Amino acid sequence: MATGFKARVLIAEDEEFTLNLLCEVLESANFQVEAVASVADAISLVPTFDPHVVITDLNFGVGPSGADLLQHIEKEHPWVGKVVLTSHASPALAIPNGVAIPDGVTYLVKSELGSINELVRAVEDSISNSSSVGVRPEIENDRIVISATQGEILLLLAEGYTNAAIARKRGNSLRATETLVQRTFASLGIKSDEDFNPRVLAVRMWQQGKVVIK
Repeated sequence: MATGFKARVLIAEDEEFTLNLLCEVLESANFQVEAVASVADAISLVPTFDPHVVITDLNFGVGPSGADLLQHIEKEHPWVGKVVLTSHASPALAIPNGVAIPDGVTYLVKSELGSINELVRAVEDSISNSSSVGVRPEIENDRIVISATQGEILLLLAEGYTNAAIARKRGNSLRATETLVQRTFASLGIKSDEDFNPRVLAVRMWQQGKVVIK
């Protein structure tokens, strides 16, 4: 990854050794990392840290599970990549009955990880695999609300950067950047239309003051 921009990773893990190891591995791979030991702390940190990816264990003992965290992310921050890192080969062994993991989550079993590179690739892929399907514009005071990450994307689009240039500038893969751009368009309510350029429409909305960053 480039040394300028660092993709942000939020880790939720209640085992201290694993938490510290994950932080060390991901920071050495040039990610910006925040780590917490509970689901509640993770949920409270998401709006301000605005992660690109959340990595979570499933079983946190008494209280909310990692599946609850993932469901919250899917509902409130659907553009964020989601990775499960757990000791359980089956989610049913780690979360209460009736609680499901959202579609599109990267599921890793700790004992089956062959190398550090597998974890790093999973984090990168979770960004690029985030689908824009089902994203609806969030309206507040007649303005469309987007995340800080999407605000970064929109500003770079306004400055004329291509997807490849944005990827280099932000330190993401091209696939991840393309998905983030599409997520931004979806959050703005811009649909694919061969008669219009979505970049021009997005920048025009920003210039007209129709967009606000939360």
